[in-house]
Order: sequence, then C-alpha cells, then structure tokens
Amino acid sequence: MNQPAGEARPSFRFWLIDWAIPRRFFLSAIADSVLVVLSVLIASALRFEFDLSGPMWGATAAFIVMAIALQIALGMLEGLYMGAARFGSFDELAGLARAVGVGTVIAAMLNRYVLDRLVPVSVSIAYGVGALVLMSALRYLWRLELERRRRPDAEKSQKVVVYGAGEGGTQIITAMLRNPDSRYYPVALVDDNPNKAQLRISSAKVEGPLSALCRVAERHGAEALVVAVPSAGPELLRLAADTARECGLSVLVLPAVDDLLGEKIGLKDLRPVTEEDLLGRGSIDTDIESIATYLQGKRVLVTGAGGSIGSELCRQIKRFDPAELVMLDRDESLLHAVQLSIDGRGQLESRALVVADIRDRERMCEVFDEWTPQVVFHAAALKHVPLLEMHPDEGRKTNVVGTQNLLDEAARIGVERFVNISTDKAADPANVLGFTKREAEQRTAAMAARTRGTFMSVRFGNVLGSRGSVLTAFREQIAQGGPVTVTHREVTRYFMTVGEAVQLVIQAGAIGNDGEILILDMGEPVKIADVAQRMVDAEGGDIEVVFTGLREGEKMHEILQAENESGVPGPHPLITHVACDVVSMDDVRR
Repeated sequence: MNQPAGEARPSFRFWLIDWAIPRRFFLSAIADSVLVVLSVLIASALRFEFDLSGPMWGATAAFIVMAIALQIALGMLEGLYMGAARFGSFDELAGLARAVGVGTVIAAMLNRYVLDRLVPVSVSIAYGVGALVLMSALRYLWRLELERRRRPDAEKSQKVVVYGAGEGGTQIITAMLRNPDSRYYPVALVDDNPNKAQLRISSAKVEGPLSALCRVAERHGAEALVVAVPSAGPELLRLAADTARECGLSVLVLPAVDDLLGEKIGLKDLRPVTEEDLLGRGSIDTDIESIATYLQGKRVLVTGAGGSIGSELCRQIKRFDPAELVMLDRDESLLHAVQLSIDGRGQLESRALVVADIRDRERMCEVFDEWTPQVVFHAAALKHVPLLEMHPDEGRKTNVVGTQNLLDEAARIGVERFVNISTDKAADPANVLGFTKREAEQRTAAMAARTRGTFMSVRFGNVLGSRGSVLTAFREQIAQGGPVTVTHREVTRYFMTVGEAVQLVIQAGAIGNDGEILILDMGEPVKIADVAQRMVDAEGGDIEVVFTGLREGEKMHEILQAENESGVPGPHPLITHVACDVVSMDDVRR
C-alpha cells in the first residue's frame, strides 16, 4: 500500500506496538517463557560465579522446560494469558505473583526431592525472584507505553493546574491523561497540605499551595484551574475562584460528593464554576433513616411539581422509593420536563402526572379521591413580588385559596403529613407575596389544630438558579452586554441552592411537629450588588452595574423570623422550630 504524499511514515516501534496490542496475551506467554529462561541462566551464573563450566547444561535445560511449563499452566489458571485482568494492572500483578510464587515452590520441591537436583537448590529458588522482577518490569514498561500513547497532545489541549492532590485530583488527572481526545492537559498541582509538597501524580507535581497559583500557572503557561475537591464548600470555592481570577485563569469544578453517586470521576464531570457553587451552603447532614421511614412505601403528592422547588422535591423523593409519586402542576410542559429528568423517557403515559390547578376545588377533590396521598408537599405558588403587587387577587387565589383547597382535601382523606412550602417574605410581611404566604402558614397551623395528621410549614429564602431568580436575570443581562440592574447598593438576600433547600425541606417533614413553622438556616445574607459584580468580573467584559431603586413591596433586608416569633432548636442543627400563632378557622376564613 502506497504511503500518502506528505504523511509521515510511522516508525518501526509504533508499528510493532500496533501489531502487538491485539496479540498481547499470546505474546505475554512467550515473553514470560523467555524471562523464565533468562532468570534461570542469571541465577546459575551467579551461583557458579559466572564459571560457564560449572552448570550441567543438559540438566539445566530440563529444569528450564519444567519451569516454563509450570509458569504457563499456573498463569492460565490465574487468567494471565486469558485476558482476565487488564494488562499491567494491580490485579494482574497479584495474579502474576501467585503464579510465579507457587511455580517456584513446586519447581524447587520437584528439583530437590523428585528429580535429584537438576540444578542447585539456590538456583531453583532464586530464579523465581528474578522471574517475578523481570515479568513485573516488562508489564510496567508496556503499561507506561500504552498510557503514553493514550495521552492527549499537550500542544493542542488546554493546560490546567489541578487544585487538590487527593483522590479527586488523582482520578481527574488520570482521566485527562488516558483520553487522547481530552481537551485538558494537567501540567501541575497545587495543594495546601504541606505533607503533599513533593507528591507527583503521573506527570503533574505538587508545586506549592493555592497562594502560589499565579507563579505555577505562569511557569507552565496554564489557562485554567481545576478544583478537584468534591467536598469543597462555598468558602473554599470562593477563595479558589478569586485566586484564579487574579491569575487570569478560568475555573472548572467537580460535582459535589453526593452528586457523584459513588462513581469514578471523569472528564464529563468537569464544568465551569457557577454562582450556585460560590453562594451555596455546602454539604448537609441528613438523617436518611428518618426520611426513609415517612416516605418509603408511601403515596406522596407534590404540587407545583414542575417548578424549581417542586421538580427537585420529586427527584429527591424518588430516591426513597415511595409507593407512588404523584406530580401535580398546571403546566404540562413542566411536568414533561420533570418526568424526563427522573426516568429519562418523558412518555407522559402515567396518570401520576396530574395536570390541574389548585384553585379548582372540584378538581382537587378528584385528585385526592383517586390517589389518597399519605404525604403532601405543597410547593405550588405565585412568587414574583412586583407582579403580585400589580395583581394581588391572583396571588390570593393561588397562595391562599389554593392552599385552603389542599388543606381541606388533605384533612378529608386523612393525610399523615402535610408540608406547606413558605418563604422568608412571610416574616413581618410587607408585600402581597408575604401576606398571602403568611396567611397560608396560619391556615396550615389552624388545620393542624382541628384534624388528625401533622400539618406544618417550612420557611426559607431565595433559591439559587430557580426560574426567575436574580442570578438568571443577571446571566441574561450579561449575555446581552449589560447593563446589569440591581435595585439598591445595600440590598441583601439569603441564598441557598435548590438541592440544599429541598434536602432540608424533606428532613423538616420528618422532624416537624403539628402546627409548626420550620425555618431553614440560610447562613449569612449576601449583598446582591456583590453577587452582580462577581458575575460581571467572571465574564471579564466591560459591563456596567446600574442601581434602579427598590420597587413597590420590596424590603432592603429580608428576615427569616418575625420579631414576635420565638424559635427553638430541634434535632437538626440547620432547622429552627417556631410555633405559628394559632387563629380559629373562622377568623382565618374571614
């Protein structure tokens, strides 16, 4: 076959490797046989001080044949020549050690007690040590060559510095270097642990702490920082992101430990750092046993299942194996999206996908009669402050009347637990959203006082990444070139990622008492102006931040607990229990 013009002819070494790869198990048997011969000869030469007249070569040849036969037979039993383990892996080396060890013992015993010492006893033992060293070295060199061939081209890939020399760093560097199509090439590591100062992972070496990032990146021409610490909290991510920004590096992160689900870390897991990463609360200690007790095997209804909170509720509840998960929303497209995210099919074939409006009392009656849910999570609501200020009746129809419809039906069929999702704006309310959600809390507590079952509310602040959230608006404004609009320079809000919020909501459902409001610990409030500036800086563009002034019904600072509310700690450190002021149902209805 003619070589194409202008194309370099492959070297003999590469041709030989390409030819050998599919035949490696057959060739490894031949190579091991040759190494057995070589090890016996070396052992004999050492035994007779390199005097070639010393050994009895006929007897030595017979011993060599026996040693080769034992190696091949035991090697096949261990799967060395059958492809049972990856070539050069620890599993194969363990099998090799067993095969050589047993073969050496058998050969030595036969040589001493059966074959009348074909070779000196020292040779029959020493050859095994030499054979194991030579065979292991061959496999190590072969594996190094294969890994070198799989490496991406450093000149065509983006050079990255990896932060974290632990298990996450090891796995992500290995993934980068074993994929010839990898877009990333690790050139160095940084780690704040002084005990890892000289550690090397493949071709990357720890060259200092995070504070040395700029120096390390400049030395290697790196373009990005990979934070390979799946357990990293927001504080550490903020520090890494700020340091990388000072060095002119982009930032990539790995998912949280919970999101990895025990799987090995791969290149597909890398993603750009988001504001959710930087503002979230980090990992949350959840009592899985208590959650499983009240959800496993139960019929669970989630209202507003297509929304940000509702959809994440459905995904997390599904993990606890409910008998039935009924997802209710008035938006069919959102229901389709949440089903697709749960089972990957989105066929819309199940009646557990319920298209309905909680304002419709008769329809709610039909739904509760059909499914008789045992646990209800009520997440359906209208939530945008400026719109509800303009259309207060609509807010009341959904947030108050709709909630009452659900409470009445839940009481009628005897629901075991009813969890009303509330908002921090219900604490000392100053707008339509706050007043309607406060009334929903009161109605939930009033129902708790007059029926069996446990009825409670869960109150928390802004959810990062939810539809219509401030971060979504900022991203869209930045994408359009600005300006980014913030209501006031000093306005603050509480933030929590949707996953963290829902995890605590489900936990609250397990530990909440009748009529309580459970308030989630949101950490410290964050200045919206600082968030906006951080997002603008991350894009590196010249985008202006403009302050527009507070809108009707907006507070400068939100609170989670009203002045007249007295909270007490409960079994979970991030959940405070507050007794809702008790009013009669007649007063509530008026």
